[in-house]
This record gives sequence, structure tokens and C-alpha cells, in this order.
Amino acid sequence: SWFADSLIYFCINSVSLVQCNCTANVCVLFFCFFATEHTRHGPVFTQEPSDSIFPLSSDDKQVFINCKAKGNPPPHYRWKVDGREINTELDPNYSFVEGNLLINNPHVINHGGVYQCIATNTFGTVVSREAKVEFAFLQNFSRKPRNMVSVREGQAVVLLCGPPPHYGEMKYSWVFNGQRSFLQQDARRFISQRTGNLYIAKVEASDAGNYTCAVRNMMTNTTVLSSPTPVVLRRDAVMGEYEPKIEVRFPDTVHVSKGSSVKLECFALGNPVPSISWRRADGNPLPGKIKINHSSGILEIPYFRPEDAAVYECVAENSRGRNGARGRLQHGAWLPSWISTLKDAHMAIDANLQWECKAVGKPRPTYRWLKNGLPLTAQGRILVDSGTLSISRISLSDSGMYQCVAENEHGSVYASAELKVVASPPDFTRRPVRKSTLIQKGGEVVLECRPHASPKAAVSWWRGGQQTIMEDGTLRITNISKSDGGRYTCVARNQFGMSSSSGTLVVKEPTKIVVPPLSLDATVGQSLVLPCEVSSDSSLSPVFKWFFNGKPIDFIRQEHFEMIGGDFYTFSPNIQLKHAGKYVCMVHTEIDTVSAAADLIVRGPPGAPESLVVTDITDTTVQLSWGSGTDNHSPVTMYLVQARTPFSIGWQSVRTVPDSVPGQTTHAAVRDLNPWVDYEFRVVAINSVGVGEPSTPSKQIRTRAAVPKVAPVNVSGGGGARGELVIMWEPVPEEQQSGDDFGYVVAFRTLGSSTWIQTVLASPDASRYIYRNESIAPLSQFEVKVGVYNGVGEGPFSRVVRVLSADEGECPSEAPSRVWARAVSSSEIEVFWEPIPPGSGSEKIIAYESDADRVRVINTTARLSGLKGSTDYQISVRAQNSAGLGPSSPVFNITTKKPPPIQPPGNIEWKLTNSKIFLNWEHVKALENESEVTGYKVVYRQNWPGRTTVLETNKSSIELQIPSGEDYLIEIKALTEGGDGTSSGAIRIPKMSSKFRYHAPEFLVCSVLIVSLVNPSWTDCTYPDQGKSNPHFVQ
Repeated sequence: SWFADSLIYFCINSVSLVQCNCTANVCVLFFCFFATEHTRHGPVFTQEPSDSIFPLSSDDKQVFINCKAKGNPPPHYRWKVDGREINTELDPNYSFVEGNLLINNPHVINHGGVYQCIATNTFGTVVSREAKVEFAFLQNFSRKPRNMVSVREGQAVVLLCGPPPHYGEMKYSWVFNGQRSFLQQDARRFISQRTGNLYIAKVEASDAGNYTCAVRNMMTNTTVLSSPTPVVLRRDAVMGEYEPKIEVRFPDTVHVSKGSSVKLECFALGNPVPSISWRRADGNPLPGKIKINHSSGILEIPYFRPEDAAVYECVAENSRGRNGARGRLQHGAWLPSWISTLKDAHMAIDANLQWECKAVGKPRPTYRWLKNGLPLTAQGRILVDSGTLSISRISLSDSGMYQCVAENEHGSVYASAELKVVASPPDFTRRPVRKSTLIQKGGEVVLECRPHASPKAAVSWWRGGQQTIMEDGTLRITNISKSDGGRYTCVARNQFGMSSSSGTLVVKEPTKIVVPPLSLDATVGQSLVLPCEVSSDSSLSPVFKWFFNGKPIDFIRQEHFEMIGGDFYTFSPNIQLKHAGKYVCMVHTEIDTVSAAADLIVRGPPGAPESLVVTDITDTTVQLSWGSGTDNHSPVTMYLVQARTPFSIGWQSVRTVPDSVPGQTTHAAVRDLNPWVDYEFRVVAINSVGVGEPSTPSKQIRTRAAVPKVAPVNVSGGGGARGELVIMWEPVPEEQQSGDDFGYVVAFRTLGSSTWIQTVLASPDASRYIYRNESIAPLSQFEVKVGVYNGVGEGPFSRVVRVLSADEGECPSEAPSRVWARAVSSSEIEVFWEPIPPGSGSEKIIAYESDADRVRVINTTARLSGLKGSTDYQISVRAQNSAGLGPSSPVFNITTKKPPPIQPPGNIEWKLTNSKIFLNWEHVKALENESEVTGYKVVYRQNWPGRTTVLETNKSSIELQIPSGEDYLIEIKALTEGGDGTSSGAIRIPKMSSKFRYHAPEFLVCSVLIVSLVNPSWTDCTYPDQGKSNPHFVQ
């Protein structure tokens, strides 16, 4: 009746809003569902009642059972108990609080039972799951006296508890002779928690007395006591020994659900007292979680898992024999749970409905179906097959709330869904035909017609009076021509009405690429233009996109690409190897998309050679072999071999056999190496495009030791104290010592003598030797030479030089005057002074000296180098003759200039054309604590030791004339008043045959690690040899 009332109400208020050829009731039903299907729905439970046990002895004499459902409109509620509907007027103990049920002053008989909540609104009715409500209680024992129990000593006895009526979890205990504490269980005494009975396996004399059973309800927290049971001992005889008799045993089969706790009881009577043990019949050990009580009579398995299922055995044993009991714990009994449930269905009238629900449980669940809370049976259009419900040609009367119920002996679960049957005429409000469709000539188009209609509408298309009926509602037109353009109308009909929607098809000329990009070969460093010209309909605006190897080109972030001009060319300046690949020009308009592709091959310098190996190591040669790297589409024409030692600055070219290694050769002999030096090697490949990346350096090797071949240079001497011959030389560099245990042989003889006096100095760093002999006359002439040796043998001597022995006289008595200095750069200071006057020991002055360093100079000036920039220095000068040192001059303070920039010139670009090389670099910007840059110094020389050329420029670019046929190294430094800045690092220009030229890599960025020393003390300064005049020593 409520359904019909709603129809009449809506028809009166809303009939003017619906246009259809049908009865008012049908029309209004369509309006109701269509207008509110997204906001109105049937009841859905959000909270359902559950099985509960309530203590009757609680101070709160109310029971509250929850139930809540959502729905629009909000549902109203009813309740059932044991299948009958609750009437709050007939039973005032019941009341409804919103959807919940409140029971006041409940009674165990009247109000215990199975409860079910029912929620209803205008769309239907759903029922909740059934909930069993029980009440925990415990009545008193009967006050009737209990009979006396008479037993012999050694006999067994069982005292019955006989608990009063109760419900809920109980705990049983016994009291002996009225004591305050309960009787303790042990191997002889056991209390069953299933029956409450007390078992004494063997009676002793001390067991005589009164026994009282105590029962406690764990939910109501109440305890009641039985009447005492007297136990007396018979004196006529003593019970003899006998084998165990199992008096308390567990069932043969116990079904246990996963996660629950199970307890097995087992106790035996016997004399002597039997011992109880537990085990699994399959021989597996008992898991650690198992608990066994003090009397061993109860085995508890908490949190039961499938692996706990087994046959468990209780064994009772004494000296007279043994006995046992066993039972099986089976896993797999559980209430049903859903694996697939129902979903709400909004369906058109006359459609076919099929719902399926599926649950798992043990035993296997059975299914039943409800509609609006009432059983649904198979009849006519309705077919019920276990968990499947089918309704054919649904009608409006089929609307409502449906429930699938899955149940077994352990419980039931409910799944709910709503069926809304929709009946409506065709309507294009939400999905009209597209107003305008653009398509290219010769193409294909699909015009869709998808009105909202229940049942589905029959669709036809009209154009210019011609009708086309389409079964699926779409109109497909292929190989479109200009004549296909025009207005198309879709007409939809069903039994409730008709509606139409129109759209226009506009045919355009197709887009074509008339000048596509072409596949090209390019060389690294070149610029490249890829064209892409199109013809398209004049009313369309083509949009161009370029793709490189499948990814869109970002012309803003990818600086190597630029899209230029109205013809849509892609411009790629300075092509690199990484730019090789597939380029696609894609043109998109409102009607179509076309594309054209081109492959770009980039020829570049070779890749790095691979697998460099060093073999056949001698003192001056090694053999190298390597594998070819990629040629990058240009054959390798030659290889360069480079080496690095701890003593070299970076990588240096080395001499090979052959001098020029051809591109088809992958081995070479390296010659003219220094013995006993650690070397690393690398190989660089060259082709017609340029110089490739170097190979990975080889493992470090050491050449074999050999006899030294280099003698000391700059052998000199003189000075010292009376009776001394001072001999000095320049030490041989470590890289030329040719082996371990390096030292010097110093030989000297008086002029005209044929016998050499020799001494050996074992230190490789020695640079001075003093021979003392009081018999040496002042200024005697000696011939001196210095030789070398190492662990392999003796090397050559230096040329013979003449050296004078020490002079005699007094030390200078005065200090040099008018000492002053000026800062030449950040690392150099020039010092000036007036010599000491005659008669002050100046006639034989041989040096001016500081406290730390001796510097031999001429005239009265000295240049100190190797100093630190922006640093204060104190300078003093004193004279020295053959007798010793004179006094120091007053200190002169001087500050060096700001140091040059530590940042070297960066981003150096160079290009070689014929015998000219063009270089440009980034300007070096000095920091606040550095000298301003005034220009640049370009230094170049042959890679093998040769003449060095220095050019200066005030620009950040330069052009050099370099002859072909030799390797060259180029360095660039900034010029400042503080001196030369950090070098850019050597740029190698490989030697080129006059038969070909190549382009070097376009960009080369070098980084230099700078190590600065701070807070210097007195600094050791070096000077060029300035002649044989009296030297001055400057501190």
C-alpha cells in the first residue's frame, strides 16, 4: 500500500514533468527512480546484533542489543525473538532506542532466545543476522545433608559435586574441613572442570574429613557451596595394589575451530598413585604452547592451528601396569564466511537478473533467499538454485531488498542488495549526439547514439529524409567524401516514448606531409636542419611535434634542438654522437594526425680502446696490446700512446715502435722509458673526424732497474771554514736514478796530482760534501768530479771542475745598510741593500746569509720567490766571508700582492684547421681576495721536450700557428699583478700527417686540483745563477 500511495502522490505533483504515452503510475515511477537513484536507497546494516551472554546478577538490570542501518529515507526498525515479533505494548520489559533493543529487568526464561533486527524504508526490508541472547546465572545448592562415604586406606574414591542449575562459565573447587583455602590438586587428587567431581586416586589416612564443593560463576562472579560430604576410613582392611583405571577421559573426536582454545581431561585411579603423561600418537613432539596443570590431568591447547590437529593420548602408569585413553582433535568446523556477495542492481524493465552468492564453511553451508525479509521461493519467472537467484523479464514489482543467507550448524551470514527496476522513455539529456564532428576526406567516422532508456530503445538514423536502422545505435561511415557532410539525426523509441538528437558532420581535406625529413649522415660538430612541410585544410591549425628515439623533444630544455621558421624545420647545431637515432615529425590537427620519420647517422671520433694490457717489461721498453673501440662510423686511422708517472705532469706522449701506430694495428712497443719508474699507459684512437676518448689506464707497472746513466750537474764548491774543501752539486732526480740503493761517489785531487781521493755518500738526496784537513792551504785548487751508483752498478762521473779550498780571515763586523724590498707579485719579492763599508771584513765577503737559508747573488739585490700571497714578511740581510757570518741588518716589513685567481680558464673550445688552431675560453673572474685579471698567457710547446713559446693576450680567445707533424701541448693561464694564475691543464694537439686534417672534440673542460699551504714560516726561496760575484743571503 505504501508503494501505491507514493505513486499517487508523485503523479499529482510531478506528472507535468514527464512526456510519455503510458499510464500515470508508470510515468511517475520512472520519474521517481530517475530523479533520485543517486541519493535514495534501501536500508543497509552498519551494525548488527551478535551472540551475547549477560550476567543476571549484575547491578545494572538492563540488556542493550545493538542494531543500526543506513538508508534514504531513514529506516524504521522492528525486532523478533524466537521468530515472533516483539510488541512493546504487550511486554513492557522491551523498548526501542532508535534501532537498538533495550530489555529492562530481564528474566532468564522469558527473555533468553534468538533475536533478529528488521530495518524497513520505502525501498524494502532487510533482516539482520540472528543473535543468541543468553543469561549467566547460578542457583544455590540444596540444603539437604549429603551421605557419608566410607573407604579403606589405599582405595580410590570419587566425590560428586552435583552443581545446582546454572549457565555460563563455571569454576569448580573443593574445601576440606572448612579450611579457608581450597584443596590443592596434585598427582593424587584431581578436580574435573567439566563435572566438578573430586577424584582421589589413593586414599590416605589424612584424607578423612568433610569435603564441600564450591562453584563459582565467572560471569556473575558469584560462588555457592554444597553441603559437606563426610569421608570416613574403614579399619577392617587395607586396599591392595592394582593397575591404573582411567576414570576421567575425553571424547573420541573433538571438532575445534581455528584460533580457539581446547582442554582435554584425563585422570586415573590406582595403587600406587599412577603418573599421567601426554603425547601425540603420530610421534611428533607436543608444541611449546601446550599447558599441563599440576596434577597432569588437564592438557590445554591455546590458539588452535591446523597443525595442532592430531590424535592425542593420555597414559596412566604405576608399578602394577599401565592404561591409556586417546581422542582425535579435528580442525575444520567453522561458521560460513563470504567469498562473493551481492551488488546493488539498477536494471531496465524486461531485463534478466542473475545474482550469485558464495560462502565457505564446514560443514558446507546451505543457501536460502529473502525478499524484503520474507522467504523467496522459485515460481514462474523466479528460479532459485542454491546460491544463485535468477529472475527473467523483471517487472516493477520485482523492485526491493534481497538477501542471500548462507548457514551451517555453527551459524549463518547474510548478504544484502537492492534491485531497482527502471522504466523510462528515451532521453538524450546526459548523452546527446555530438553537435559537430570533424573528419578528413577519405577517412572513417562512427556517430554514437546512446540515449538513456528503460527498456533499451530501438535506434534509427535520419539524413535528408532517408532512414538507416542500426542495431547497436552507432552509425559507421567509411571512405568519406564531401557529399557525406551534413546533418544527421538519431531517433530512439521504446514502449514509453520517443526522442531524438542531431549533429553535423563536417568533412575536411586531409593533412599531408609534402616535404618530409630525410635520413642523413652527419659529422660531430656540424649543424643539421631536418625539414617537415605540410599541406592541410585552410580552416585547420596544424600543431607540430618532434620525437627523438620515441621521446618528445623539449626545445626549451634541450639546447641542441631548435624549431625554426613557418616551414617547421628542426635545427640541431653542433651535432654530437648522442644525437644519432630516429627522428619523427608528427603533425596534429583537429581531424587527423600524420607523421614522417628519418634516421640520422652521426660520424664522430672513435670510442675508447679497450682491454689495454702491458707485457714484456724491460728497463726502457714495454709491449702494449689493446682491443679496438667503436669507430663511430669512421675508421680509425692511427693510435697515440701516452704514459703517466709519479713525476710527470699529467699524461705525456711516449715514443713507440712504429713511430706512428696505424689504425688497423692494436699493439705497439714503447721505448725510451726510464728504468725503475712506475708507469701507467693509455691509448687514444684517431679517425678522420677527430681524437677519441682515451682508454682506461693500464695497471701500474715498474720498469726494470739498470745502471744509472745520468751524472750530477752543476758541480761546484768553495767557501767553508779554514782547512775545509766544500763540494756541491745538483742531485739527480728520482726518476733518473734507475734503481734502489742510489748514492754518490765524490772524487777530488789537488791540481797536478794523479791520484783521486774518493768517498761514497749513500743518500740519494745528498748535494754537498765537506772534506776537512788542517794541512790544506787556504785557496788551494782542487779538481773535483761526482759520480753515481745504485744496486745494479756504477754510473758515469760528471765532468771535472776546479774548486778552491776555504780562505782565512775575520768575520764581517758590520751589517748591510739601507735594506728595503718591493713586492713583485704574490709569490716574489725583490730585496735591495747597501754593502758593508771597506775595512769591515768586506774585502773577502763571499755571501750574505739569513738564519735559515743561503742564497748566492751578485751585486746588492736578490729576488725571493715561492712566497705566499697577501702575506706579511720580515726581511734581514747579513754578510759572510770565509771566516763566518756578520751581524744581521734591521728587519724590513713587506707584504706580497694578492694571489692570482685559483680558478683556471674553463670551458676551453678549440678547433684545428690546417696548421691553425683557434682557441676560446671563459673569462676568469677573480674573487675579492684575488688579483684582478689583466690578460692571459698561452704557452705551447712540443709534447716531446722542445722549445716553449709564450703568447700574451688581453682577450679570451687566440689564434695560433702550429706546424703539422708534431704533438703539441697548450696551457692557458690568467695574468694578474699577483702573478700567473692556475694553468688550465695541458691540452694535447696530436701530430697530424699533412695528408689529412681532423677536428678535435668541440668542447674540452679541464679541472685542476689546487692544494694551498697556509701560515708559512720562513720560506725557502730559489734563484737563478747570477754569476760568480760575492753572494748575499736573504732571509
